[in-house]
This record gives sequence, C-alpha cells and structure tokens, in this order.
Amino acid sequence: MIKLSVLDLSPVPEGSDVSRSLANTLDLARNAERLGYRHNMPGIASAATAVLIGQVAAVTHQIRVGAGGIMLPNHAPLMVAEAFGTLEAMYPRRIDLGVGRAPGTDQITAHALRRAMNASVDSFPNDVVELLHYFKPEEPGQRVRAVPGVGLNVPVWILGSSLYGAQLAAMLGLPYAFASHFAPAEMEHALALYRERFEPSEYLERPYAMLGLNVTAADTDEEAELLFSSMQQAFVNLRTGRPGKLPPPKPGYYASLGEPEKAVLAHTLSCAIVGSKETVKQGLKAFAQRTGADEVMVTAQIFDHHARVRSYEILAEAAKELEEVERVTV
Repeated sequence: MIKLSVLDLSPVPEGSDVSRSLANTLDLARNAERLGYRHNMPGIASAATAVLIGQVAAVTHQIRVGAGGIMLPNHAPLMVAEAFGTLEAMYPRRIDLGVGRAPGTDQITAHALRRAMNASVDSFPNDVVELLHYFKPEEPGQRVRAVPGVGLNVPVWILGSSLYGAQLAAMLGLPYAFASHFAPAEMEHALALYRERFEPSEYLERPYAMLGLNVTAADTDEEAELLFSSMQQAFVNLRTGRPGKLPPPKPGYYASLGEPEKAVLAHTLSCAIVGSKETVKQGLKAFAQRTGADEVMVTAQIFDHHARVRSYEILAEAAKELEEVERVTV
C-alpha cells in the first residue's frame, strides 16, 4: 500500500503574491487532510517555515505537518529545537522536522542569515547530533536546554539530493527523504546506500525512505500536459538564469524548446507523472515498484490553485484504486 504525502512548495504564480500563495497553502493542507494524505510539508514561499507549519497545523486536525526543510547551516540547532519544540507542544505527535545541509541560497544571503561565516556545511553532522540531543530528556547538570523541546522527541528527518545525506541518515538511524522531484540522478544509488548502511537506532529499527515525485493530474492527459508546462517553464527559466514567479500554462511549450532546454527537463524532471487518473495510477504503481519507497512525497507546481487541488484529488483516487487492487491480489 502506497503512503502519499504532500510537499507544498507554496508556488507564487505570475500576477499573484506571497499572501495569496500562503492562503492557498492552508487551503491545500485542509484538502490534503480530507483526501487522506499522510504528511503536509511546506516549502519555498515559506522562508519562516516554523511559522507556516504552525498555521497549517492550526487549520488541520490529524495530518502530520513537517519542514521540507530547514537548512541547518543557516540556523543554530538550539533555535531550531526551540521552534519545533514549541510546535510539538502545541500540536502533540503531529510535527516532523526535516533538515538539510545545503546553504539553500547565495553567499550574500547566507552571510545575512548566519552572520558568522565560520559556520560551514561540514559541521552538519555535528549540528544534527546537537539538535537530536536537545529533544532528549534532560540530563543531570545539563547547562543548555531547549525550552520547549527537551524530552519531546520531535521526529527528525535527513533531507538530501546526493549520497552525503543518505550516508548520514544511515549512520544515525534516521528516516531519509530524497529530493528526486528535482534532482533524480542519484536517487537509486542513494537509496541503496541508505538501506545497505542503515544502523538501527532509538529512532528507527529499519530504514524508512521517502521519495519526492512530481505529479500533475487532470481529467485528460492533454489537460495535464498543459498544466505541467508551468513547471517546465519555471525549471528552464531557473536553469538559464531567469528565475521568477510560476508562469501560466503555455500550449505547445515543450515542442517549442531546443535540444539543450529539453535536456535540462529530462535531467531534472525524470521523476514526474503527468496525465489522467489512469495514467497517474500506472505511473505511481511503476514508481513504487521500482524504488520500494516507504512513502512518496508528491509535489505539484500548477498555476491555478483549483487545478492543483483537483490534481491531488485525482492522485488520491488513483492511489485508492491501487490499494483496492492490492487487497484483492493479496
């Protein structure tokens, strides 16, 4: 049975603004819970991730809400522990914390975030261990505590798009989320490495891997392909030095591209399913069988919010039909 989660990158479409994008995030969270998704993980338009997670948790009741994610080189582990300890205290057993080692920005912005530039991605393993320590029960004589945070055991995930995160997650016995929705090249190698080297821990007895997957679903394959052109434009714009808001769909966009642009999309968006419910159902089944993912984290960069919600509805219907078939087969 396929466990589905939502990675909401809070896209800001052309002609819109961040306020509307964040309102759409809350609406999508309500719908994700209604449709039975396991997690909702806010992303890009939520620079203050902990703030948005609190808002999402407040308008939902059962769905787990997590960070997708906190780039730990930009933040002191104690501050992260206290922020997510506060969220866990407010919404018990519903909060997850995903952490990554990428700076996530340019050097000038990194300086503004960190102030002290002696911080380095090379300190990431130590930062993760420090962060985990803050969530453990208080020890006698402990001088630094996370309040709230101490003793709350907030689940920590390692996020990654390379082999580095896979090795660290395996060594620490933590769940691992791979960003195959935009960096699929090392997905299979990272998965194999994580599973082979996994050390059971107080957090997990066996490896648990979540994989990113782009899914754009609509009532027909043609409509889905048109909706998907927004994401294609966004990636081409980003990789050619023209980042911006999410463009509206453009008929015939892919066919109009040159070979270099098509190669960019083939490299970055190979983990994508685009089409009607039947197309999505078969694609999801093939992806799950090929990877053995414990959980699939779905993202949909769709210009129109109502079409985005509809895409997740179609995906939920497709997954449910797959589960029903599995039950009959078993």
